[in-house]
Amino acid sequence: MGVQFPAGVLVRTGAERAALVRRTYALVFVSVLFTIAGSTFALSQPSLLQAVAAHPILSWIAAIAPLFVVMRARDSFPTNIALVLLFTFVMGVVISPVLYFYGRMQPGLITQAAVLTIGDFGILTLYAFISRRDFSAWRSFFVTGLWVLIGTSLLNLYFRNPAMDLWLAGITILVFSGLLIVDTWRLRNVYGPDEYVAAAVAIYLDLLNLFLGILRVLGGRRS
Repeated sequence: MGVQFPAGVLVRTGAERAALVRRTYALVFVSVLFTIAGSTFALSQPSLLQAVAAHPILSWIAAIAPLFVVMRARDSFPTNIALVLLFTFVMGVVISPVLYFYGRMQPGLITQAAVLTIGDFGILTLYAFISRRDFSAWRSFFVTGLWVLIGTSLLNLYFRNPAMDLWLAGITILVFSGLLIVDTWRLRNVYGPDEYVAAAVAIYLDLLNLFLGILRVLGGRRS
């Protein structure tokens, strides 16, 4: 799952860039906390957990709805922040059945996936910031890969092939690792000083999908 936002005025000073980076990662951090809160809440409510597991498509629609509103009101503070936090909280509710399943399969698996995700996030972010390469050409490649991944995943919902699911999880890690590098590069070179909401949502989605891909790979290997 990914989202693309148009860029505005380029960041032109070091102070503007530092403020943009600080605001972006602060919002990403808070968004992750809201996702954890949403998952914790859903896991403590068996009826809600069962409803989300029984109606995954409706749950995803409910989660994505605030995101589309954010795309239209991303410059309307503080409405944009509230919508982002609502979106990330609902995302925590939506992924709660996945966390419940893998948590029951192997205690400590979620923690292991989280640690690996944080490590990958740190390495890829550092690489994107210190590299002098222009990653703009990567964007179309990984966005195309994302759409292929979505289409193949939908087909696999019908065929339910465990081996294919493991392969798709590995491709998910590859695609969102690439998108994380691209979105981090855009944060440094493309996004305007007031576009921290757009940048944060993009990086948050990369991080979340990277975590889910790592979790699926670890869970598939254990099973």
